[in-house]
Amino acid sequence: MQTIKPIILGCSGPTLAQEERDFFAQLNPFGFILFQRNCENPDQVRLLTQALRATVGRPDAPIFIDQEGGRVARLKPPLWPSFPSQRRLGVLYEQDQALGRMAIHLHALLIARMLRDVGINGNCAPVLDLMIDGASSAIGDRALAFIPDVVAAGAKVIIDTYLQNGIFPVIKHIPGHGRVRVDPHAELPYVDCDLATLRRSDFIPFSKLSDAPIAMNCHVVFRDIDPKNPISFSHKAHEEIIRGEIGFDGLLFSDDLAMGAVAGDLKTVASRALEAGADIALYCTGLLPEMRIVCADLPDMSRAAQARWDRAQDMCTETESVSTADVMQARLDQLLSLEL
Repeated sequence: MQTIKPIILGCSGPTLAQEERDFFAQLNPFGFILFQRNCENPDQVRLLTQALRATVGRPDAPIFIDQEGGRVARLKPPLWPSFPSQRRLGVLYEQDQALGRMAIHLHALLIARMLRDVGINGNCAPVLDLMIDGASSAIGDRALAFIPDVVAAGAKVIIDTYLQNGIFPVIKHIPGHGRVRVDPHAELPYVDCDLATLRRSDFIPFSKLSDAPIAMNCHVVFRDIDPKNPISFSHKAHEEIIRGEIGFDGLLFSDDLAMGAVAGDLKTVASRALEAGADIALYCTGLLPEMRIVCADLPDMSRAAQARWDRAQDMCTETESVSTADVMQARLDQLLSLEL
């Protein structure tokens, strides 16, 4: 059996060129990720997900997307429904926990069904980062709440709903992204907050949900953890904080290694992320010349990573809801319209 390479890759458009098919077949990446450029309509996305899996000969190969709700959504109207941001759900939870849990469950269930319908089986959500006053809008309303326990409670509902409906959730951005003052898509953020404060705030949602199957790290330098390296390239951060203090032992992704925050030598960017402690590197541009360079010297997926992936698969099941999407959407809309 061909060995799996520990990387998730994008593709350039709504269909696969023959060069892309040949490259993916030869490389055998762990999985794939889709963006808006790849998603024109449901039938087209179904064909694309089938084609991607066919290239690696694995019918269960994971295909991820960022479909948080709110401004982070790759499947967009009018062909797919629009969903509210996590923060809107968090506000309802803060007003009434029972109604909030119901809305969060319906939100996650509707997204899960929508993704499964087109062959996507992983969502890079929920966001466990905190809302922080004065921080960059990079997170903002993508967060559920300011309060760590509220974030953890709401995110737990999302994780469980996804796992019960055939979708691998990816908690992000471990160990916490909410304090950044610049957007890592453009430049590298630095956080000066002391470790004691992080332990009693930002780390808490991740610690409470450390049994989640998959997490994504972040391109942020925490000066009190490792002043020389972003989390994504910091062995100390992975060993002492993510695997140590937080206790996360699931499958760990890097954040997108094409971001401006970690721009550098394409030949070494994936190896640096893996050597720091990520199980799977993420490279999303879909540009074949870049992917050839990034993947040229990749090792095989490690035994530890494979074991973590096996555990994730054991956690993920598929159930069918008795309610139709229209009924669930109407109930979600009703809940979000309440003035409590």
